[in-house]
Amino acid sequence: MVAVAILAAGKGTRMKSRLPKVLHELGGRSLLAHVLKGAATLQPQRQLIIVGYGSDQVRATLAQPDLTFVEQTEQLGTGHAVQQIIPYLQGFEGDVLVLNGDVPLLRPQTLERLLKTHQDHGNAATLLTAQLAEPKGYGRVFCKEGDRAVPHVTQIIEDRDCTPEQRQNRRVNAGIYCFRWADLARALPQLQTDNDQQEYYLTDVVKLMSPVMAVDVADEQEILGINDRLQLAAAAKILQTRIQSTWMSAGVTLIDPHSITIDDTVQIEPDVIIEPQTHLRGQTIIATGSRIGPGSLIENSQIGENVTIQYSVITDSQVQAHTKVGPYAHLRGQVSVGQGCRVGNFVELKNSTLGDRTNVAHLSYLGDTTAGTQVNVGAGTITANYDGVKKHKTVIGDRTKTGSNSVLVAPITIGSDVHIAAGSTLTENVPDQCLVIARARQVLKPGWRLSGTPQQPSIAEPKEPEPRLEPQSEPQSELQAEL
Repeated sequence: MVAVAILAAGKGTRMKSRLPKVLHELGGRSLLAHVLKGAATLQPQRQLIIVGYGSDQVRATLAQPDLTFVEQTEQLGTGHAVQQIIPYLQGFEGDVLVLNGDVPLLRPQTLERLLKTHQDHGNAATLLTAQLAEPKGYGRVFCKEGDRAVPHVTQIIEDRDCTPEQRQNRRVNAGIYCFRWADLARALPQLQTDNDQQEYYLTDVVKLMSPVMAVDVADEQEILGINDRLQLAAAAKILQTRIQSTWMSAGVTLIDPHSITIDDTVQIEPDVIIEPQTHLRGQTIIATGSRIGPGSLIENSQIGENVTIQYSVITDSQVQAHTKVGPYAHLRGQVSVGQGCRVGNFVELKNSTLGDRTNVAHLSYLGDTTAGTQVNVGAGTITANYDGVKKHKTVIGDRTKTGSNSVLVAPITIGSDVHIAAGSTLTENVPDQCLVIARARQVLKPGWRLSGTPQQPSIAEPKEPEPRLEPQSEPQSELQAEL
């Protein structure tokens, strides 16, 4: 049996944030969610999250029935944090993997190797370690001389407590441990605070347990801890390299990977092409044959097969196969676009559904709209869906065509096979199969001009001068009239 305990109680002062450090995002997941994902491959029977600062936020963000949250009201060191789980593992027989909530780059294979080494050798404790060229700041792990395959640990000393000679040791503690719970439960109450920080160090249990072994990590980047925004950015770069390598190996083309970002939560099928300056976020799925970008953002959306998207933003929406979007289109708020559609230049769709083979080619806004199949929305058509208090629905039937600069004032239902004349403003429902014209009559006033504007001579035929549209002069007095 395996239990996982994750240390997630710290504030993360160097992040300079009100958000708990473990909730900061990296590649579409929180730091803590990355740690949980890595541990999931071990199929643990118990998962305990030790929380402190911002515990309510952590609980709310990661509310899952298989997680147990353990409160650490005072942060008195890593040993003190693990002491808090003792009541929660009464009667547990098995191994406990202790992880840090701010070390998000650990590969599942590394944790599997750590656990296997621990169990194969029947260890009381097994530590994940690394050989660093620049070990400054890390606790040093000292092993018996001559042990190379699986070194036996004799002592762990924190960097601040090391002598100058001890600091020459390049093997460092990664802060990742596997313990036999029965041995750890006996050792934890014996911890003391006789160190520079006057804290309970979890590393001190090594002196109370035997045998203890070290497992060196193959890639030292895996043990990178996140303490500030600079380290967060460095981890993001490492994660992007991993993600992009995975997708390119799986048959996805990334043109200029350095300008592309892909969240760890995104799914991409083979034969997709991702153009430069494109960013894929959240729970996005891209189906085979699609070409995304350049200059596009897709977030929490599903893109069907053979879709083309250029210079556009799509969030929380679905685009089905063989549809073209953009350039400069914006789909948001639960939009569903059918197969073979065209959503063109400077079009915005919000909370709307388009049937198959419907075109909204340019300069239009459809909000809270359901459009049928083979609808053609003319340039400049908008739905006036908001009355200042609430949103209203527009329904457009199959094969209906709107003329340029049409306004559909919701709530309104337009039937099938309707033709709407250009410049119409519709405020009432329209039945099937008709032409609707809803615009003011054109009024022509020949020869009219503004006051003070010079009269333009007519080339074709001279005309009598027309009266100027000017205000009359003040009335003359009777005396002036007689003179």
